[in-house]
Order: sequence, then C-alpha cells, then structure tokens
Amino acid sequence: MVRDLSFEPLTPVSFLDRAASAHGDRVAVIDGASRWTYAELHDRCRRLAGGLAPLANGRPVAVLAPNTHVLLEANFGVPWAGVPLVAINTRLAPAEVAYILEHSEASVLVHDPAFDELVAGALGRLTAPPTVVRAGEQYERLLASATPRAVVPDDERALLSINYTSGTTGRPKGVMYHHRGAYLQALAMVGHTGLSPSAVHLWTLPMFHCNGWCFPWAVTAAAATHVCLEKVDPGLVWRLLRDEGVTHLNGAPTVLSMLAYAPDAAPLERTVHVATGGAPPSPAILRRMGELGFEVTHLYGLTETFGPAMICDWRPEWNGLAVEEQARLKARQGVGNMIACRVRVVDADGADVPADGTSVGEIALRGNNVMLGYFKDAEATERAAPDGWFRTGDLGVLHPDGYVELRDRSKDVIISGGENIASVEVEQAIADHPAVLEAAVIAVPDEHWGEVPAAYVTLHEGASATEAEIIEHVRARLARFKAPKSVTFTELPKTSTGKIQKYVLREQARGTE
Repeated sequence: MVRDLSFEPLTPVSFLDRAASAHGDRVAVIDGASRWTYAELHDRCRRLAGGLAPLANGRPVAVLAPNTHVLLEANFGVPWAGVPLVAINTRLAPAEVAYILEHSEASVLVHDPAFDELVAGALGRLTAPPTVVRAGEQYERLLASATPRAVVPDDERALLSINYTSGTTGRPKGVMYHHRGAYLQALAMVGHTGLSPSAVHLWTLPMFHCNGWCFPWAVTAAAATHVCLEKVDPGLVWRLLRDEGVTHLNGAPTVLSMLAYAPDAAPLERTVHVATGGAPPSPAILRRMGELGFEVTHLYGLTETFGPAMICDWRPEWNGLAVEEQARLKARQGVGNMIACRVRVVDADGADVPADGTSVGEIALRGNNVMLGYFKDAEATERAAPDGWFRTGDLGVLHPDGYVELRDRSKDVIISGGENIASVEVEQAIADHPAVLEAAVIAVPDEHWGEVPAAYVTLHEGASATEAEIIEHVRARLARFKAPKSVTFTELPKTSTGKIQKYVLREQARGTE
C-alpha cells in the first residue's frame, strides 16, 4: 500500500526535527552555565526516548522538576519513547504526588535532586512505586548509554500527556492532551506572540502547568532560544532580561507584579512581549509594565484547553485611545485563538446570551485545543461537556465587538441583598490604588445582606493605606454596595503558578466567624 503523501499525523515533537535540521548549529537551550544547540537538544531528546522506552514498557513517564533542561527535554523525549508525559507540580505534598503517580499508572519517575525528600515521601506511600531516574549523573548516564529513537504516533489524537488539575475541591483530575491539539496550540502561540528564530524565551511560567501552555513546542517550532529558570527570582529575571536579550516571557499577573516593582526594575531598551493569564491584569500593572518596556497580552484558558484558548487580540485602531481605555480593553479575555472555535457565552439552558456586554452567562469552549477528557473518569468528562461544548465554570459577558470579558468564577460571584457583585471588578478597583500591589475579594456572611465583599490586600513595600482609605477608594469608582465591608492587609496565598487561592481565604474567613 502506498503511503498517503498528503497526510502526516500532527505531533508537536516534530518541531524539534525541523529545528535541528534548519537551525541545528544555533543555541536552543540556556540553563545556567550550560548551553545546547538544536542539534544537541535533538540528540539528547532522542537518547532520552531510547533510555526510557524499555523502562516505561508502554506506560506513562512522570517528571518532577523545575524549569530546567530536564523537563524541557521530557516534552520531546517522553512522547518519542511512545508513552504519555505526566509533568508534576513541584509544590505538591508527598501524598498528592503519590496519588498522581498511582492514578496515572506512571512506570518511571524522573526527578530533580532538589525533590529527593518529596520523592521519598511519595514513594513510601506506594505499594508498587515506579522506577526512579535522578536528574544529574544518573540521568546523564541513561542518555549516554541509550540508543536514540523517536516513535511517531499513527493517530494524531493519541494520548500525548496527562496534566493534573489543582484539585482544590477534591482529588485532582488527569486532563488528557492529544498530539493534534498540542501541535495546533503551539502554532497558535507562535502566531499570537510573535515568536521567531531571533526570539529568546525566558521560562517564568512553570512547564508543569498545562505543559507550559504548549510553549516548549511553540518556542522550538520557531527555533527560538529557551532560557531555563529554576525559580522566579525578580533580581535574576531582570539580570537575564538584560544579559541574555530576553524578548518573551509568560506568567500570571502575580509574576508581572514581582517584576514591575522589583528593586532592579528599570526601563528596557527593547520591547519584551509578555503573555499573562490566570486573572485579569489590573490597569495599574498594565500601566507600570508599559512604562518599563513590556508589551502585555492577556490570555485566557484552563488546563482542559491546553492553556490559552482565548486571547485579547489587540486591534491597531485602539492604539490612539487614552491609556485608561487601553488598559480596560487589555484586561478583557478576548476572542478564541486562531485555532479555536468561536467562543460562546451561554445561559443555564445552553443558549447564547445577547452580545450586549451586560448579559452574564458561562463561557463555553470547543475545538482542537480542548482535552480528550479526564483520565479514567468518563462521568466527569460527560459533566464537563454535556452538549459537546466544554463548560469552563467562568462567568462572562459578550461585547458587541465579539470580545468576551470575564465577570467571575461562578462560585466567586457575591450576591449581596439580591445584587450580584463581580469580585474581579472590585479587585481591579482596589488594585488601582497607588499603595496596592495586589488584592483578592471574597464573600463573607452578613446577617442583614446575606453576604458582603471582604478584601484581602497586599501593599507595595514601604507603602501604607488604611481600611477606610481602600473602601473609600472603591466607593469613588463603583456603586457603593460593591465596596468591601472589611479590608485585611496580608500576603495572599497562591498556587505554584501564581494564582491567588481564594478558597484558602474563604477557609480563613470561616475560621474567624
């Protein structure tokens, strides 16, 4: 039978074949003092595949590592071994890591020495622990002794990776990614963020988070340079921005805040493209980042959508608007990315809400960058997409221009005296106060109103503000009933990807009732 010359199964690992062929002599990876070309990265990933395949025996390979070359190589080497990749959140507890290893049926665990204690605690909870490969000398021996290989999937919708959700409301779910979706999502990220062979991408976003929003494959598709970063240290980030000529980075608004107000912060001589998601960036942060030379693009997505499914696609006609209006527009979640289906905002019956900018509904997504489903959980998969459209759990409005704006997580809407209050709106008003670094707003019980907004605020270092000042600041900008009834000045609890953990604040609030 003659092979179909017009069809090749899509897989994101093929981008490394192309990069090694066309840009093999150029630097692909910078990790501390180590540097590898694309030809060398290609060889290392194929050797990793050859070393892992007999150990994996057809079962997933888990990796527990920070943003080093090890996790980057795993995004290519593990699929080339013919098995799914399970990148584990490095901030989890031993019991959580053990659950993921067991649930995913991982055969091998590759881990960084920094997590020796965490790994020991996790493996001690398992009756059939995976084979362990420790990064460093053992890992390098595995590569040196391996025969290079690269398995290409026959089915582009075959399982590429399993990414576990945070599990804040129960056991984490294993979100299944397919080769086709990751390939197309990576190309969308190349197009929307302007990656090219001259780009230098700094890894401020955890690679374990949605496979780094598919940027391990996107940066490689563009034959750009990966700059690894074990920890988001603002001083180090600013040094790398200058010394390595960084042009691109990603992260939650919290990362932007860390960089914007770091002691080393100073205007750059070139534009650095930043993609941010997880929460709408406040106008204050957007203004500050703009002053420093960062061009911020707001993205929106979930683990179930390979990372960013929507982008606030900037229109050139908006360039002439006032700064405040530009900031308001940039904080919107936007439209489906170039490979996604049109985003819908639907009511409880699944019907589209009017595109009037005020009618609230749930954001629903569909397309090639939506998961295969939850691993070993058909019931949860069915609930997530009852009619073929994935329900995000996020509430938003659709503007007349087709752009979606998030109003809240469905569980974060505050209903006070029959009035709906979007906590995001209140948070942005608070964050516009010059003394405020970041803010979170939750609902707390109230005998008269049922529930009212309560604010938790972190101030800039050396800045000061009182509860009364913050409340009055909000009242001057929003309806008075939307202003917080209390303000607590504190450090905000966050996930490993920089998202504020509101459920922790809710638990704290319940404990003080």
